[in-house]
Amino acid sequence: MRTKVAIIGAGPAGLLLGQLLHQYGIDNVILERQSPDYVLGRIRAGLLEEGTVALLDEIGAGARAHAEGLLHEGIELAFSGRRHRIDMKGATGKTVMIYGQTEVTLDLMNARKAAGLVSIYEAKDVQPHDFDGSHPRVTWVKDGVTHTLDCDFIAGCDGFHGVSRASVPAMAIEEFERVYPFGWLGILSDTPPVSHELIYSNHARGFALCTMRSMKRSRHYVQCALDDHVDQWPDDRFWDELKRRLDQEAADSLVTGPSIEKSIAPLRSFVAEPMRFGRMFLCGDAAHIVPPTGAKGLNLAASDAHYLSSALREFYDEKSSAGIDAYSTTALARVWKAVRFSWWMTSMLHKFPDTGTIGARIQLAELDYVTQSQAAMTSLSENYVGLPL
Repeated sequence: MRTKVAIIGAGPAGLLLGQLLHQYGIDNVILERQSPDYVLGRIRAGLLEEGTVALLDEIGAGARAHAEGLLHEGIELAFSGRRHRIDMKGATGKTVMIYGQTEVTLDLMNARKAAGLVSIYEAKDVQPHDFDGSHPRVTWVKDGVTHTLDCDFIAGCDGFHGVSRASVPAMAIEEFERVYPFGWLGILSDTPPVSHELIYSNHARGFALCTMRSMKRSRHYVQCALDDHVDQWPDDRFWDELKRRLDQEAADSLVTGPSIEKSIAPLRSFVAEPMRFGRMFLCGDAAHIVPPTGAKGLNLAASDAHYLSSALREFYDEKSSAGIDAYSTTALARVWKAVRFSWWMTSMLHKFPDTGTIGARIQLAELDYVTQSQAAMTSLSENYVGLPL
């Protein structure tokens, strides 16, 4: 087999990249080690920046998001028993859309299928080769047979634990990481949201977040210990703990119900530099991870796909390597700003075991400043709705 761009990974980064390349007339093949059902079973983010929605529109995959997504003009920060609204649209003129990553992935899968593009699922032992030369290739095993895909470029869109970044020689890559000393316990339930906008709560017992997937399905999180297990958190315990961390009005109006999904996610900030290695590029979680507090992970994957597809279009249409030469620098400039914002939101809202009472008081002072200063509210809003592509 031969194609122009071999894409490793059929998550949002790989699928969006594939559709953007197709729009530019650039052949591509996607290789994914899991099944389509497994990929769609991943419960992930659910907030889209306007720039991400615009990319979905560009490839003709945004109709369902516009029909079913919820537009939000602000968020609420809760601390000291009260909620304070941040008017993001008033500060920036922009909104965000609540629309689950699973739905985005499904829309992208359907768009790829409708376009008749090649996706190979359940490809085992996927390996990139010779990306430091002029003739890269990718091999994999399917039904016991080894296959080879020759290509011009490889796009590693296979996530934090994928093979793409792991295939880069250690001396050629620098990794920056902070692992946070807590996780998020999240549940999904068929209950109405407690508020029409997201509530981010700073509480002495730990952080909590109330969000949603629709007006009938809610997603809630509480900060928990890294060594906690979901078996230690029956539904009643979760709901009781969430109520303790909310203001009284929210706690009283919270509708509880059986969870339909429950999981614990560790939090980390991670960046790998550079994001290009010869003829292989990293895209999305393969290159960077941010804590979900700032709602940036899926949106960074989208901006990477935008930058990389534009660079490859320039290479093929204009016979110029300027775009691919600048890809890593361009993408990382936006990545590091999102890393900073996600770290800041995490630091302001969570209970840290090593900061004690002075850390808690500094957090409250920060929250008080952010909710009273128009400049601070504008800064938070600009980052939250998404910096320009």
